[in-house]
Amino acid sequence: MKPILEVQNLSKRYKISHLPKAYLSLREQMLTAFRTSGNSSEEFWALKDVTFEINPGDSVGIVGRNGAGKSTLLKILSKITPPTNGKIISRGRVASLLEVGTGFHPELTGRENIYFNGSLLGMRRKEIRKKFDEIVDFSGVERFLDTPLKHYSSGMQLRLAFAVAAFLEPEILLLDEVLAVGDAEFQKKCLGKMENISKSGRTILFVSHNMQAISNLCTKGIYISDGRIDTHGSVGQAIDAYLKTGRVSPSRNTLLSQVQSIKPDKDFRLLSVSLHQDSTEIFGSAVNGKELEIRVDYELFNRINGFRVFLDVCDQFGTIVFRSFHDESNAVTFQPGRHSSRLKLPSNFLAPIPYDFKLQFGIHNIRMMEPAEGFVFGINIEHSGTYNKAYHGQHTAGLICPVFPWTIQHG
Repeated sequence: MKPILEVQNLSKRYKISHLPKAYLSLREQMLTAFRTSGNSSEEFWALKDVTFEINPGDSVGIVGRNGAGKSTLLKILSKITPPTNGKIISRGRVASLLEVGTGFHPELTGRENIYFNGSLLGMRRKEIRKKFDEIVDFSGVERFLDTPLKHYSSGMQLRLAFAVAAFLEPEILLLDEVLAVGDAEFQKKCLGKMENISKSGRTILFVSHNMQAISNLCTKGIYISDGRIDTHGSVGQAIDAYLKTGRVSPSRNTLLSQVQSIKPDKDFRLLSVSLHQDSTEIFGSAVNGKELEIRVDYELFNRINGFRVFLDVCDQFGTIVFRSFHDESNAVTFQPGRHSSRLKLPSNFLAPIPYDFKLQFGIHNIRMMEPAEGFVFGINIEHSGTYNKAYHGQHTAGLICPVFPWTIQHG
């Protein structure tokens, strides 16, 4: 079976102009021209030597930081932007939803734009008519169907554009951040429709910063970094590579330096923070198949009733996965001096993903202590391979993966 999409050594170069700003006076522009070395622009490669193949029925999530080249790639695949170098072989009709209004004519009505887009896909009017009612119903713009598109809100344009792209049944569907605009209800409808498209055997390339949506909808993944493909494999491999980018594993000296830089509170001073597995101090990464102990050493300058240590475990995007207190049941009185609080997270509880641990300190129902923003450090949890071995290498569905007891009854 031949790939439905082949991309070979694809590159895209832009020229960044360094010409003087238009608001400079003629004298300033002439002086600037004499001071420059002669080159008024420089080259910028948005994509460089990108090569991959997509098979029929694949749903591919494309991830990467802003400016990595994801949108440029989809614009080239959509034939909106020409490549500088390289070759694309497409064996099917391509529909794309890249930006609000792309492929629509603002002077045409919603009805006319549906037929206009269908004709661009090479569809006959009879084929479009069969899907017309479904498109209108999904988009929810029936009242405005005979209104020029220029009077639509951005949300209405997005709903109509997505419905057209999804229901006209192209073999290849390119989607760029379709979940970034629109209300929660429509986003849910989009996700459901995209899942149906994927199950129907059509090919999807989906660019998004929503890792949960990518993980749920896609089976394959591409991680683009600085215009080049860093990772191409399962969706889990691509997401993990992307999430771990730029994370610096804290060393002993880094953690110590972080602690020492904290301004002491009038009642409290943080002394040290450390992580341990198998009674050994670890830095930067841990395995999820072993118990993980967090040790927090601190000094109290006064007698305190109800002192608390808080731990927030967050994902890469700041979402709190769970929160724990060292004193949840009653208020204990702490005497002045040094103390140590320890928390043990059970094995096979954290998922094999990057986390941020955030420690905070306070007096129950009175106040939070310095540092007000908390003490934050990152850790990568690695898959130990001791459980769920059949799924090793895939992206974990969920932000934690506790092991619960199951019972089986036969007959």
